[in-house]
Amino acid sequence: MNHNPAIPVVKFYKTPPMPCPYIDGKQEQLIFTRLDRTHGDALHDVLAGAGFRRSHGIVYRPECEGCAACVPVRVRAREFRMGRSLRRVASRNGGVSSAVVVSVATAEHFDLFARYQDSRHGDGSMASMDFEDYRAMVEQSPVATMLVEYRDGDGGLFGVALTDRLNDGLSMVYSFFEPDKLQRSPGTFIIVEHVRLALSLGLGYLYLGYWIAGSAKMAYKERFRPLEILDRSGWHLAEPLVVRTS
Repeated sequence: MNHNPAIPVVKFYKTPPMPCPYIDGKQEQLIFTRLDRTHGDALHDVLAGAGFRRSHGIVYRPECEGCAACVPVRVRAREFRMGRSLRRVASRNGGVSSAVVVSVATAEHFDLFARYQDSRHGDGSMASMDFEDYRAMVEQSPVATMLVEYRDGDGGLFGVALTDRLNDGLSMVYSFFEPDKLQRSPGTFIIVEHVRLALSLGLGYLYLGYWIAGSAKMAYKERFRPLEILDRSGWHLAEPLVVRTS
């Protein structure tokens, strides 16, 4: 990676091995560094392009011994086309409106976040987060961050997405939605709307984190085309690796 003179020399660290949350029997290790408010946006832009993800004040990337299953992916927003299944999702959510709001934690958002965690990830680490933990996740960002709020036609809160703005795209940090409305595919709808938001801001990409071949948890990312992956040769279309197109 070429050094950007606007960014000071960066120190990276590596976590000890931990059980992989995606592949049974595998060990996960991450390399990471911290972001600060002085150089955070510039460093975040560079590292996002190199496959890193942000969580609170750090950016990280899997660096696991003998495994390279986690593949960074991003959607080409300007070329994005919805297939029939995505059009059906958009139709099921036709009454939902969105708005970019200030990244401030609210009781209404946290109530939805807690119900989403209980319903979808009750055994995960985030299920134990209290309001102050949630506030830190939302408000203590050293980079350009927004909340995108989704509401039904009756004004009820439908979903929320914590999203970073990069120089070339949007990066979805975390999203949650009404667990009682799974039949409407709210997670998929929020991604479609983020592609549209990226376009409205003149940005070319939507960064979706990591994709793992054969992982049911990651399979939804295959639906958004054209999808790029990052490997040793750089970013390129995922068509040779991703076969699902519906």
